[in-house]
Amino acid sequence: MSAPERIAPAQEDPPGEASASSSPPQVRGAAVRALIAERVSSVEVLAALLILLIILRDPLAGLLSAPSLATWTTVFVSVMVQAVPFLVFGVLLSAVIAVFVPRSFWARALPKHPALAVPVASAAGVVLPGCECGAVPIAGSLIRRDVTPAAALAFLLAAPAINPIVLVATAVAFPNNPEMVPARALASLVVAMVMGWLWLRLGRTEWIRLPHRPELDGLRRGEAFWAAVRHDVVHAGGFLVIGAIAAASINVLVPERWLQTLADQPVLSVLALAALAVLLSICSEADAFVAASLSQFSLTSRLVFLVVGPMVDLKLISMQAGVFGRRFAARFAPATFAVAVAAAVVTGAVLL
Repeated sequence: MSAPERIAPAQEDPPGEASASSSPPQVRGAAVRALIAERVSSVEVLAALLILLIILRDPLAGLLSAPSLATWTTVFVSVMVQAVPFLVFGVLLSAVIAVFVPRSFWARALPKHPALAVPVASAAGVVLPGCECGAVPIAGSLIRRDVTPAAALAFLLAAPAINPIVLVATAVAFPNNPEMVPARALASLVVAMVMGWLWLRLGRTEWIRLPHRPELDGLRRGEAFWAAVRHDVVHAGGFLVIGAIAAASINVLVPERWLQTLADQPVLSVLALAALAVLLSICSEADAFVAASLSQFSLTSRLVFLVVGPMVDLKLISMQAGVFGRRFAARFAPATFAVAVAAAVVTGAVLL
């Protein structure tokens, strides 16, 4: 029997190179695209945009000089410039509360009787500010720490609406109507307490799925603080930009006579701004400046916008559904909307 023949090992391609004959066209195309993506960085993209702007500078200059676009830019920039400082300050304070205030503090500070805990938790929003993006996880943490859900939900509604940052922003946005500040505070406080007491009467614990915020678990306090700040700035800032764009677009695209016709109808104007507050989903630290730009509408209609927005909007409904469960959000959001509109209209009729 002859000795077995030696089989020469197959010659391998160098690492990172594939034989053209053995690679299908789809693989070769994907490899080329990946190579281009690796070599094209943000610097090249920025350079290309700058070159494009230089080439198109004459058409763009003519477009930017249009009166309607100039008005749009003015409204957008004015809303952003006035609102951003309040938004940043509010997010920082919200992160401090979420990270550095012990969760057990609330269980010790609130009255044992649930009916008495509701107004105390509502009033706590004055001294513990935070935007609605931060109030939802804080309220969830309170429930997990055995705080009665009625008190936690009252705080959830009150904190974004009656805290000092929001009230100061409202005063700055309405310098000629200082009565808007107490009207907003009173109407929002009433809504928070009424919804807390309604939950005591009609709410069920099985509607709430206990929340959990895993992205902050296991982090040191400093890391958790900056993680909360980044999260809230990205979310709240994004919605602020959308709100400013919407406010500027309304002032430019919607004919003045349409807005005036709608504003002249008391019921329609209230319902329109209530629905607009839900759709725009603006952070409470910045919504007063958007409301102030809607000068065609009455103060009562704009008060409805300011009361409804921090309590019921698209982002809050989605956050509440994710934190507390869909069964909770499907019941809590419509009830809060109705109570907020009614409280704002009554308060506006009395104070404005």
